[in-house]
Amino acid sequence: MPLIDDIELHFIELPKLKENAVSLEEDLVKWLLFLKGTEKEKWEVLAMNEPQLRKAMDTLEFLSQNDEARRLYEMRQKALHDEVSMLYGAREEGKAEGRAEGKAEGKFEVARNMLGEGIAVSLISRMTGLSEQEIERLQGQQH
Repeated sequence: MPLIDDIELHFIELPKLKENAVSLEEDLVKWLLFLKGTEKEKWEVLAMNEPQLRKAMDTLEFLSQNDEARRLYEMRQKALHDEVSMLYGAREEGKAEGRAEGKAEGKFEVARNMLGEGIAVSLISRMTGLSEQEIERLQGQQH
């Protein structure tokens, strides 16, 4: 199946968008008027009941104040992204450690069960990868 059947392109000509000819109730229209650069006085009407649009307007207003404010904003955004990235990395590391600990504990549990069935220590060692000393220690704990 050709890719062209799965793609639609929509062209929106912002200069042709008339503020009085469209319903301001539609979220898409509000965003389009904001992107078109409607007057700042009309922002309140556009942002009503639209928190994402309000956030975009506040950010644009803040960034347009001065170069120092923009630099501080970008530094803050970078710090927030770095924090999220570090938390994600720590979470993944914790999951990996948990899996490793779970595997080791799982081996001991299997070895305990095999000992309970009377299977030889050497066979348990080969099957679980535990040393014979570790298995004998488990055997001593069971008695």
